[in-house]
Amino acid sequence: MEQFDSKKKLKRTFVREEAYTIIRDWIVDGTLKPNQQLRDKELAEQLGVSRTPIREALLRLEDEGFVQTKPNRSTMVSPIDSNEVLHLYSIGWTLEQLVMKQTFENIEDKHLQMMETINLELQKAIAEGNQLKAVECDNEFHSVFIDISPNKELKRILAGVKQKLKRVELYYFDLVEDVYFSYEEHERIIEAIKQKDLPLVLDEIEKNWRLSFARIQNHLID
Repeated sequence: MEQFDSKKKLKRTFVREEAYTIIRDWIVDGTLKPNQQLRDKELAEQLGVSRTPIREALLRLEDEGFVQTKPNRSTMVSPIDSNEVLHLYSIGWTLEQLVMKQTFENIEDKHLQMMETINLELQKAIAEGNQLKAVECDNEFHSVFIDISPNKELKRILAGVKQKLKRVELYYFDLVEDVYFSYEEHERIIEAIKQKDLPLVLDEIEKNWRLSFARIQNHLID
C-alpha cells in the first residue's frame, strides 16, 4: 500500500479552506469591493500562503458567483446585479417557507422566546447603526426555526443564498432609511406562529423578504 503523510494532506486541505473562507468573508463584509480586481500574488502575500490555495479559492468563489474572470483572465469581485438580487430574494423566501412548513409543528415556546430576544437585539443594532450586528441578528432570527429542520440539504442551499444576500444588505445598509421596519415584520411572524396560523406565517415570511428587497431596490446597481 502506498504511504502518504496524512498530516501534510490535512494541513493542505485546511489552508485551502481557510483561504477560501477569509476571501469570501472579505467580499461579503465589503473589505473587497464590487468590481475590485483580485491578484492571487497579492492575496497570497496578505494571507501568508502560496498562490495555489488562493487560485483554488478563487475558482470556488467564481463557481459560487462571488468573483468573475474576464476573457483576458483578470479576476475581480462580482458586481452587485439588481436582477440577481431579486432572484436571490425570491429563492430565499420560497426556501424559507418550505422550511417553515416542515418545522411549524415543532416550534415551541422556547423558540419563540429566542426569536423575541434576537429581535430586540436587532432593534438595538439598527438604532445604533451597527450594520454588521443588525444583519447578523436578522439571520439569527430566521435561523431559530431553520435550525429545527432535519433537512440538511435545504439548510445548506439556504445558507448559501443568505451568504450572498448578507453581502448586499451590508453594502446598502447605510443607504436604507426604513430598515427598522424589519423589526416590526419579525414581530408579525412571531404573532402568526403564536396563533398557530401556518398560512399567515408563510405570508408574513414572504412579506418580510419582499419588503427587505423593496428597501434596497432603489439603490441597486444595474
